Amino acid sequence: MIITAPQVLTPARTLAPGWVEVSGDSIVAIGEGTPAGRVDVPLTGTLVPGFVDTHVHGGGGASFDAGTAEAAETVTSAHLAHGTTSMIASLVTMSHEDMDRAVRELALLTSDGRLAGIHLEGPWLSPLHRGAHDPTLLENPTPQRISRVLELGDTAIRMVTVAPELPGGLEAVAHLASSGVVAAVGHTDATYEQAALALTSGATAGTHLFNAMTPLNHRAPGAVGALLDSDAVVELICDGVHLHPATIRIAADVAQERFVLVTDAMAAAASADGDYRLGPLDVFVRDGVARLADGTIAGSTLTMARAVQFCVSVVGLPLDVVLPAATSRPAEHLGLERVGSLAPGNFADLVELDETLEVARVMRHGSWLTPMR
Repeated sequence: MIITAPQVLTPARTLAPGWVEVSGDSIVAIGEGTPAGRVDVPLTGTLVPGFVDTHVHGGGGASFDAGTAEAAETVTSAHLAHGTTSMIASLVTMSHEDMDRAVRELALLTSDGRLAGIHLEGPWLSPLHRGAHDPTLLENPTPQRISRVLELGDTAIRMVTVAPELPGGLEAVAHLASSGVVAAVGHTDATYEQAALALTSGATAGTHLFNAMTPLNHRAPGAVGALLDSDAVVELICDGVHLHPATIRIAADVAQERFVLVTDAMAAAASADGDYRLGPLDVFVRDGVARLADGTIAGSTLTMARAVQFCVSVVGLPLDVVLPAATSRPAEHLGLERVGSLAPGNFADLVELDETLEVARVMRHGSWLTPMR
């Protein structure tokens, strides 16, 4: 199959016009100009890689914490329709029994390719910055519990969020890093010095920068300052609720090659306002904003397509700056193979964006979805 488009965004540059040849589930060739011979699918928009979301809890009315294949299929299908072709399933703080069950099930879905892995956002978080996590289930990390969860995950666990100031926190970071898992600083009351120690102990990421952590202060830079003043990859939730556009611009300028877009989406993403659950907690979604009863933000209703659109149209960042943060950079950071960029040998995960950056068409592993419109 030969696909042409006025613009094709590759890792090296933008081809205008360009073409992509797909065979089976893979990209076999890419070129600039108009290909000689047949053209099977002439597109009119911009062709980009499928989006990679490394922090997402739910969508389409379902959540990964249900720990079932049916719920996971609902979530991935909802986001796939909006261009997300690779997804890390994030789990909130749950009981040991519920988490173990969810990890086992999601690991099976990772092994067969439906998911790209698992992210544990809890239970090793600060009660002072717990966000939408049940405070009665938070705990300090122990080597035994970490080893047990990693064993159940069977290599599927790609990232774990830890508050490093907790008793055993730095040891947990080192344990995770030595096991090949990305340790992320987040939901933390850590000082600059404590967060910096976590980074030297093996942490390489910051979970949703600015949110649920000590803020940046001119005399006490906190976790935000330590993460920006390092080589760590930092997540940004760009929905106009979690971060002000100016904050996004500043973070993107400081962490130019290190920021990634995540949705932190809960069940209401790609769905309607209403009452939902996030783990064991009730979440109320009104006007597209998810909150607990006390007003705490409880994830987002974002899709990655909308995050990209917001960064370009509202924040004012160029598409070629934003796109790697939603595709190649998160894939590289979490070691996801054959996804995140348009290159020969990679999976044929393609998204056509129209002139307003709305998703017009999606291909995953060489198969087109039914167009959204």
